[in-house]
Amino acid sequence: MKIWQTPSIATRAVKNSDLKIQHQCPQCGAPATLLESDRLFSCAYCRVKSYLLTRGFSQYHLPHKTPDDRELIYFPYWRFKGMLFSCLADRTHEKFIDTSHQACSSTCFPVSLGLRSQALTLECVSPETKGYFIAPQTSFKAVMTIFNRRFTRDLASPLLHQAHIGETISLIYAPYYTNPGLVDAVLNKPLPTRTNSFRPENFPGGTPSARFQFIPAMCPNCGWDLTGSRDAQVLNCAHCHSLWQPGPNGFSAVPCAHTPTQLQEPVYLPFWRIKADVNGVDLNSYADLARLANLPKAVQKDWEATAFHFWAPAFKVRPRVFLRLMHVLTTAQPPKNLEPGGPRHHCLTANLPVSEAIETLRVNVAGLIKPKERVAEWLPHIGIKPRKALLVYLPFEERPHELVHNDLNLAVNKNQLSLAWNL
Repeated sequence: MKIWQTPSIATRAVKNSDLKIQHQCPQCGAPATLLESDRLFSCAYCRVKSYLLTRGFSQYHLPHKTPDDRELIYFPYWRFKGMLFSCLADRTHEKFIDTSHQACSSTCFPVSLGLRSQALTLECVSPETKGYFIAPQTSFKAVMTIFNRRFTRDLASPLLHQAHIGETISLIYAPYYTNPGLVDAVLNKPLPTRTNSFRPENFPGGTPSARFQFIPAMCPNCGWDLTGSRDAQVLNCAHCHSLWQPGPNGFSAVPCAHTPTQLQEPVYLPFWRIKADVNGVDLNSYADLARLANLPKAVQKDWEATAFHFWAPAFKVRPRVFLRLMHVLTTAQPPKNLEPGGPRHHCLTANLPVSEAIETLRVNVAGLIKPKERVAEWLPHIGIKPRKALLVYLPFEERPHELVHNDLNLAVNKNQLSLAWNL
């Protein structure tokens, strides 16, 4: 399996909404600047490949210019970046958001980080980082409620369901010190508000714990180097042609398959195919799908025995395109002539894990129900329990501006894929 990249991806600049983080090679200690979405790391000095794991949410801090005689105070902010899908009675509204908010309520500090986290190179928080870290007092769930209200206040009610797909959650600390009021340690300028009454001891905190871990990017099956794009969530072994996904206990095998093709130079795109138990509505077979989605087809008898699967892209792309691909694949139910294992041709890296694909299931159902008048009545009572997932690679023909799957009458703009690394 070969990694497929558009020219824009291969030569991408680092000016984007992705945070830049200072790291060190776990093998030789050489410095490295990674983007927030980077997972597969190849050291430019010792050439060792490693995969970055985070336990829970990532923690970073902004750089500072604090005088040596001042003790740093770090104030926490929750930061969210990802796609927000809101299911309404007549449609599904999609939006990409990148925002931050205080993780501890205080009138002494700015409500958000603004553009600082995108403009500056951040550093990882570790137990060795000097300073007093104010502990988060507001849960991320509570802050996410604030985000949801902010970005959906203009939508029509009722709001039936919301899903966050491809999200990146991090805790970013902004540095300050007292002199005697609060001073912004990034600019070495006092805050414009009156902060002489601020006392750090009134806020619980202390020394943070480390949450980063590098593991060797080696195939558990044969010991060969694993390959993938920098933001890969599924890695490929070119030696034994297996696929692996990272987890708390290392790498685990990924069940996968591909559709054979007669194309000379196909490009394979990855999709998650999910089998789930659905209650509240009949959705077990292709015949059930045809009735639920009111497809312009006469239901055939053999469709009753054809299993229904949910489909979702295993790669990041703009929310509107993601939604279209998900609905087209799920409605079409691609051919079942799958061959086990990944293809030997060029493939787009899977950078969206199956856990994110599972979050799309209810959004998928909302888009299937026809007529739309039934969505508000049915969707709140529908339960979905995923049972089994398969990573499926589908072949597309590469054209100057698009990747085209003729059988599905589906085209994906290459520029959309080249810009998706910034999501």
